[in-house]
Amino acid sequence: MRRLVTTAAFFLTVALAITACGSKQQSSGAQPTKIIDVTISGKTTTPSGQTIDVAVGQRIELRVTADAPGEIHVHSSPAEQEFEYDKGSSTVEIKPIPAPGRTTVESHTLGKTLFILQAK
Repeated sequence: MRRLVTTAAFFLTVALAITACGSKQQSSGAQPTKIIDVTISGKTTTPSGQTIDVAVGQRIELRVTADAPGEIHVHSSPAEQEFEYDKGSSTVEIKPIPAPGRTTVESHTLGKTLFILQAK
């Protein structure tokens, strides 16, 4: 009988440990980095004014390919963000959007909206 109780206690402990590990992984909720490809050629941009969905707190990376250097402005709150990019390929990391809402990302060089981030 003692052996049966010990065996049952062992399996119960293992089952609880497995359940706890599974819950921890599911509740972490980490979002993968949102990668947005931006192409600037002359006055033409891709994307060009579209809305792009992101999760609140999600990391955002811009992969910029441009035919000339320039500057990107992120109208985020609480702090505005400005980034310079070079001719050729550049990578820019935008700080995560801290709350639900819309954030405009524009090219100061071209004076146009590249895209709007919709944080949910």
